[in-house]
Amino acid sequence: MKRILAAAVLALGLFWQTGAAIAHHGWAWTTGGNIDLTGVITEAELGNPHGVLTVEVDGETWTLEVGQPWRNERAGVRDGDLAPGVEIRAIGEPAADKSEKLMKVERFWLGDREYVLYQGRD
Repeated sequence: MKRILAAAVLALGLFWQTGAAIAHHGWAWTTGGNIDLTGVITEAELGNPHGVLTVEVDGETWTLEVGQPWRNERAGVRDGDLAPGVEIRAIGEPAADKSEKLMKVERFWLGDREYVLYQGRD
C-alpha cells in the first residue's frame, strides 16, 4: 500500500510540474494583447528552450523571452546581436500577472532593423 501511495504522489508531482512547464512555454500565461517596450539589455542567455533577456526599461527590470535558437536564426539574429549594452525595442505579449514584468517577444528592433520571431502564434 505504501508503494502505491508513493507512486501516486510521484505521478501527481510529475504531472503538476509538466503541466506548469507546458503552460508556460505556450501562450496561456500571457494576456493575449501586445505591449511595446524599449530598454537596454543587461543580460542575455540565448539557447534552449528559448532565449531570455534581462532588460532595463524606465527603471524597471523586465524579462523578455525571445525565440528558440532556430527561430532567432530564422529571424536573422546573429551571434552578438542580443548582448548587454544593446538598446532593444520589443513588441509582444506580457504575462497576465502584471507583477511578473515578463514578456514573450513577437518582434523586436535593434536600431532600424526589425526581427520577426512569431507571425501570429506559430
